[in-house]
Amino acid sequence: MSNQDNFKLSKDQILLSTNRGLDVFKYFLGSRFSRVGKSFKSPFYNDNKASCYVYLDKKSNIYKFKDFGDAEYSGDCFFFVGKIFGYSCEDRSDFYKILEVIDLELSLNTFVQELKIQNIIENNKGTVLLANKIKSIHDGFETAKNKLPIQYKDFTIRELDYWGKYGIKLDTLKRYNVQSIESYNGISKDGREFLLTSSPEQPIYGYQGRRYTKLYRPFSKLRFLYTGEITENYIFGFEQLPVRGDILFITGGEKDVLSLASHGLNAICLNSETAHIPKNLLRGLNYRFKHITLLYDVDDTGKNSMDKLTKEYKSFKIKSLLLPLSGTKQEKDVSDFFRLKHTSEDLMMLFMEMLDSMYEDTISVMRSCEIDFKNPPKAPEPLITINDVTIGTPGNILCIAGSEGSGKTNFLGGMLSGALKPDNTTVDTLGTFIQSNEGEKAILLYDTEQSEFQLYKNISYIIDRSQRSAPPRWFKAFGLVGISRNERMNLILESMDRLYYEHGGIHMVVIDGIADLLNGVNDEESSVKLIEELFRMAAIYNTCILCVVHMAPSGMKLRGHLGSEVQRKAAGILLVEKETNTNYSVVKALKVRDGSPLDVPLIQFGWDKAQGRHVYLGNKSKEESESRKINELSEVAREIFAKKSVLGYSELLNAVMEALDIKDRMARNYIRFMKDNGIIEKSNGITVEYSLSSGFS
Repeated sequence: MSNQDNFKLSKDQILLSTNRGLDVFKYFLGSRFSRVGKSFKSPFYNDNKASCYVYLDKKSNIYKFKDFGDAEYSGDCFFFVGKIFGYSCEDRSDFYKILEVIDLELSLNTFVQELKIQNIIENNKGTVLLANKIKSIHDGFETAKNKLPIQYKDFTIRELDYWGKYGIKLDTLKRYNVQSIESYNGISKDGREFLLTSSPEQPIYGYQGRRYTKLYRPFSKLRFLYTGEITENYIFGFEQLPVRGDILFITGGEKDVLSLASHGLNAICLNSETAHIPKNLLRGLNYRFKHITLLYDVDDTGKNSMDKLTKEYKSFKIKSLLLPLSGTKQEKDVSDFFRLKHTSEDLMMLFMEMLDSMYEDTISVMRSCEIDFKNPPKAPEPLITINDVTIGTPGNILCIAGSEGSGKTNFLGGMLSGALKPDNTTVDTLGTFIQSNEGEKAILLYDTEQSEFQLYKNISYIIDRSQRSAPPRWFKAFGLVGISRNERMNLILESMDRLYYEHGGIHMVVIDGIADLLNGVNDEESSVKLIEELFRMAAIYNTCILCVVHMAPSGMKLRGHLGSEVQRKAAGILLVEKETNTNYSVVKALKVRDGSPLDVPLIQFGWDKAQGRHVYLGNKSKEESESRKINELSEVAREIFAKKSVLGYSELLNAVMEALDIKDRMARNYIRFMKDNGIIEKSNGITVEYSLSSGFS
């Protein structure tokens, strides 16, 4: 039987043993999964809405995972497990590892053990071997074959004190599968039997892997010993990483990983500081984390390795952080850094200093763009501009649209004043609720359209409305109208990153005029790239990024390819319009994450002469909201039936879901509403079909 035959047989056996992949999803999703077709929140990122489900794909006759929040995470059970463990289905050796993980985790035993080991070795070109067969692939490490099973015991107080010096507690040791070992009986490479026994003076610890144990004897001459099946692609701490994060440290050893994890930081280590870092690993980590940072020992080996790797993997933007330690045996790594009573805040200060050095040019440029409230610019000729400010859920993009004169500037100003207001004060936020910025995180405004003076004038109005006499230190406003389009996005990203660490987070980001970050709104490739990057930043910084986009002439969709991408990705879209028969402005939802935009009340606001500002005027009546619902669904129906005059129910259902970007249940409600209000009519034939009513054609 060829390797190809074994490979296919293994995949088929997995599907046969797991009810076409369904049992795999049940196992790894755990309590999230209740039944096929039932929506649940994504396990891969901070999902505020149940937008994922498992279904039976009739074409392939296997179960698959669908994520409406992010299509990148959709696929079969092999793809799903690959995402969890950082393996690619497109890579042959990676795919075999996926099959092996499923077989091991679900205890399927679908492979003959000898055949399994043979395939592992062949598919990995000899990199995976039995420990006692290896001559020396690990410099400075010994390998052995187990004679008897390893004997484990509970951690003693003295042993916990050893780890405690580095800030490592028992819960971290358990989380990373670190165990205290009573004794180990093994056979060395030359065939001699030996026994290692733990003592208070020479304790033994074990870093437990899937098929191996790495023994650690901190006070012995032979400090490390491998047993079982090991691989050159050894990664400690990988399974404990979050799906997304801001910083990932790659350190020199397991103790460093544990020490960083105990201080709330993400870290992994390879087998040694001189080990090669697989590119497929870096690709996956580079997507999940903003900063991949080497944090090796400050001795010559560590420094030389960091220098070599940052140059070799320049395309991945790997950084290196050198600790201010002496480099002696007692003072050379991040574990020693914490043992010497330094804190995680001290480490982050060093990280920020590294960013300052990296972003030196950017910070200089941004200082020249920052609005100086103590020295306001001279007043130029008045210009008509569009101002923007809004709120949203962390990790998402929100959009506000509106034409000039619609009242959008005043609506946004009302919401931003709510975010800026001091504690224990009340501000009219024009019918919206604004979460207070209790942690005094950064609130950032980037304007690409207004002149410096107009931006200063509008922000001064907002600060006054928020009942502050001066802007707080954590509020930053930048006028980028004088910066070229090609530079703006990079300046925004790097300044966001720096201010995120300076203020301990970002409460809100406003980009007034994201179209001005591109050469044109119909540039599809650039539009997709821009929105993906903004969405990624919103997730990494756990903040809301508000974008302003113009409407298409039809008034139903946002303008250009940029608008289409925003409409697809944004968690919410609000449109500000001027009433034709009053002097009021109305805010209506074009898209909301939960429920239907047509069921959201219409907010009204207008100018109050006595107060000298715009005020909230309540919501429109139920009758007016119902009339709006009929009018807008009529437009949707006209657009759908313009392409085909008669549609079956399934065709109509899919068309409504696509037109309004809603799910199955809500689309069915709308079809019922359109039928009850005479917008569409159902045929009386054998086949159920729908068409546009004559009164709405």
